[in-house]
Amino acid sequence: MHPPSDASHLILFTGAVVVTTMLVKGSLERTAVPPLVGYLLLGVGLSWVSDVWPLFAEAGQTIGFFGQLGLVALLFRVGLKSDITVLVRQLRNASLAWILNVVLAGVLGYYLTASVLGYGLVSGLIVGAAFTATSVGVSVKVWEEKDALNSKNGALLVDLAELDDVSAVVLMALVFTLVPLLQNGGAVSFVSALGTAGLGFVLKMAVFGALCYLFAVFWERPLTSFLQSVESRPDSTLTIVGFGFVVAALAGMLGFSLAIGAFFAGLVFSRDPKCISIDDAFVPLYDFFSPFFFVSIGYQLQLGAIVPGLEMGLVLAVAAVGVKVAANGLPVAMLSDVQSGTLVGMSMVPRAEISLVIMQKGMQLGDWAVDQALFGAMVTVSAITCLVSPMLVRFLLTRWPQDTSKTQEP
Repeated sequence: MHPPSDASHLILFTGAVVVTTMLVKGSLERTAVPPLVGYLLLGVGLSWVSDVWPLFAEAGQTIGFFGQLGLVALLFRVGLKSDITVLVRQLRNASLAWILNVVLAGVLGYYLTASVLGYGLVSGLIVGAAFTATSVGVSVKVWEEKDALNSKNGALLVDLAELDDVSAVVLMALVFTLVPLLQNGGAVSFVSALGTAGLGFVLKMAVFGALCYLFAVFWERPLTSFLQSVESRPDSTLTIVGFGFVVAALAGMLGFSLAIGAFFAGLVFSRDPKCISIDDAFVPLYDFFSPFFFVSIGYQLQLGAIVPGLEMGLVLAVAAVGVKVAANGLPVAMLSDVQSGTLVGMSMVPRAEISLVIMQKGMQLGDWAVDQALFGAMVTVSAITCLVSPMLVRFLLTRWPQDTSKTQEP
């Protein structure tokens, strides 16, 4: 009888990844390179290691599982920071730039993918949805570094980015309800599928949203108060995060996705000041899990797809930068001045979490939706936009310091 095999090699692998991600984070935070770029490259390297060393052949499953946990942690925090009631009050100031961004970025991403690159309808819809998202955390760190986030433009930037996140998550849910019906393509089938999928999407989102709303209004605060009365601060934080994971899993079981569920779970708790304060206690858990998502993205990128992905990615990256600057910057420039428009537009350029979530889900459908080259192209877009934007924003904020002396409206 053979002794049972243990998972020592996988635990070794996981521990090494955790140590490496923390070292990457600590090292790159001192530079102009965002840590997520290092995480993506780490994933590519780990994929090569698992191919070369048979001992780590099962590492992909470990990376994949922790990557899903990282996805939930990322989207839960995005939802937690997106108070819908506050965003509704800011629509008057941010709606024009938000709507232009969604329309122009989405249409351009679709056109370039479907027509210029020749991928067709489904791939175009997926990239179009990914183009609308914003990873404002990359730029916000620069604004905080320059003590400018509490300025009028800083507040507008945060509002625009949160609206982008909400609309991108909704678009992601709609697109992935629609695209399975379009596998065989065709203009007529698109119209038919849009009607069928749109009705089902609206009904599912209405039911799921209503349940989340009822929980947020009637049960969230009593639950939070109870947990804080019987548990210490770190324990109550972990329990609330555990509820977020449960909601994410239930959403997946109901046919949505872990990403949608995690985002809505964060929204449920975002209205309560007590819950918003858990973010500080949540940071160590977030820092542990979230890098695994980006590592898993790099791990899934096949080395043979890097060169064609890079070539297409450069084309898409130029468009991704230009459309964000135009769609977000021009309305702000019209309402304020050219300096404000340039700053806000350039700060909205990065694409990371939600864009990569969308592309990953597309690739999981198969090559008919997103192939390795297109996936690699959008990974390239993410890396380039997250590198270029903070460097330019830092330069612009140095040249145009922001006034934080005036109290901003909530």
